[in-house]
Amino acid sequence: MGCMTASPGRRVLLAAPRGYCAGVDRAVIAVEKALEQYGAPVYVRHEIVHNKYVVQTLEKKGAIFVEQTEEVPPGNIVMFSAHGVAPTVHEEARRGQLATIDATCPLVTKVHKEAVRFAGEDYDILLIGHEGHEEVIGTSGEAPDHIQLVDGPEDVAKIEVRDESKVVWLSQTTLSVDETMETVDALKDKFPQLISPPSDDICYATQNRQLAVKQMGAESELVIVVGSRNSSNSKRLVEVAKLAGSREAYLVDFASEIDEAWLEGVTTVGVTSGASVPEVLVEEVLEWLAERGYGDVELVRAAEESITFSLPKELRRDLREEAAALIAERTGANAGGTSAE
Repeated sequence: MGCMTASPGRRVLLAAPRGYCAGVDRAVIAVEKALEQYGAPVYVRHEIVHNKYVVQTLEKKGAIFVEQTEEVPPGNIVMFSAHGVAPTVHEEARRGQLATIDATCPLVTKVHKEAVRFAGEDYDILLIGHEGHEEVIGTSGEAPDHIQLVDGPEDVAKIEVRDESKVVWLSQTTLSVDETMETVDALKDKFPQLISPPSDDICYATQNRQLAVKQMGAESELVIVVGSRNSSNSKRLVEVAKLAGSREAYLVDFASEIDEAWLEGVTTVGVTSGASVPEVLVEEVLEWLAERGYGDVELVRAAEESITFSLPKELRRDLREEAAALIAERTGANAGGTSAE
């Protein structure tokens, strides 16, 4: 044979599509562009996307990640992450004299708009999602009096609504498709008049990555998902792989986290990555596997993706000047004894 990288019978199934979705790509480029245009520091509220490597890389370039808007000194630029924020956060930024760049994924913005519209029509909104996830906090904040969180089918029994003829469901964009439908079915059993959103909220990228893993998982004894622990869509890929028939599935941030013991008795390894994962991390995993005899790589293609989103419009303005003006306006107004607010 002479070739060290492929042992007979051992192979890797590589999922396509995998990795970056359009919303993540847009958000990461937005941070890089903001740093280029305005210079460091650019503050980012929460991790721009849920990936350790991406956050560390951007920190090296001069991005400063904060948990709360109040942590950003006045007169600076703050960027909102791809997961979206509640209206109160925009208000905090105004009060803190900050120029803002909103890198919310357009598909998340769509869910926000649906929440506002249904709340305006006085519906009870049942938001399917994981408690504490940034996206859920942001969407709930659009209409806190109208939204109840449903964290899976087991939550359905305790849900109460004001009027069973005015109930709609929405969902976090990164959930597992099958699990969400299971929750929707349970909700429909309880509320037969439940309305579905105009278009399913689960994003195209989440669906496509799960589809590829289903095909791959059925043929793999081991599936390695590259992604971070706090990435909802990456965690779902691990669950989907196991349900599809893979004996084991693991989530790793880096190739160095793979345990050689996982390979025992394994001929086929499935590899994929979550929607916030750069391809360089997948390449490292493929190299790691090739060094151990899994050099034969087959692509499992479940869908074609060609969606792109244009960059946040704020990057076309001079935000440093705007931030300085916000401070000048405040101090000038105070000096004159009258407040601009």
